Amino acid sequence: MGGEEPSIWMQPERSKRPSPGPQRAYSRQQVVRAAIKIADEEGLQAASMRRIAAEIGAGTMTLYQYVRNREDLMELIVDEVTGEMGLPERPSGEWRADAAAVAVAKRDLYLRHTWLATRVPGHPVWGPHSLHVQEFLLSSFDAFEMSVDELVSLTGLLNGYVESFVRAEVGWQEEARRTGVDMQEWMRRTAPYARHLVLSGRYPAFSRVLMENTSPHMEPDARFHYGLDRVLDSIEASLKPGT
Repeated sequence: MGGEEPSIWMQPERSKRPSPGPQRAYSRQQVVRAAIKIADEEGLQAASMRRIAAEIGAGTMTLYQYVRNREDLMELIVDEVTGEMGLPERPSGEWRADAAAVAVAKRDLYLRHTWLATRVPGHPVWGPHSLHVQEFLLSSFDAFEMSVDELVSLTGLLNGYVESFVRAEVGWQEEARRTGVDMQEWMRRTAPYARHLVLSGRYPAFSRVLMENTSPHMEPDARFHYGLDRVLDSIEASLKPGT
């Protein structure tokens, strides 16, 4: 294990590795904030080390004094924006309200920084802001008797719902940005094919959804909270008071 590189959270703010040429002091925070700005405006893929260096007026190699590689940079920027969730220091003791607060704050965060919904999650981020969210949610269930596996599964159910919902929201936004066709226009263009499917009689359940769907449709906020309440109902059914 001696050859393993330390986590970014155990590395100093600035590497001692010198860069050739005149030196100017930057900070890891500058690098992180520049990366977030680019990702917000142009998408996550645009936030390359070269592009970030240009944003802050540094040479590309200078950035490696502050961030070892792109993987570390991703951890840093995800944790930085997670701090925007603004959760209280500790849970209120009302597990349902606390879990709902996490879900709502997480969705709001993803809608502000849509690149969060487009990145492949990979390993968990263990930065201070991310750990606070984890600690808050996990300790919301302290009053109940459950194993670690049960606790992780139930909180994973909540997080999975939020991430799945918001990825669908962001997906429509990204498609509209890329193609100029939003959800309403797509539905208008596909209406002839939808009628063809209904008349074919081959998909009765799907046809019922098409024919009986109310208009206007339930707004995203209402759909999110409707689904969130069902997820919390499911979690509640699994809870057993502690001794």
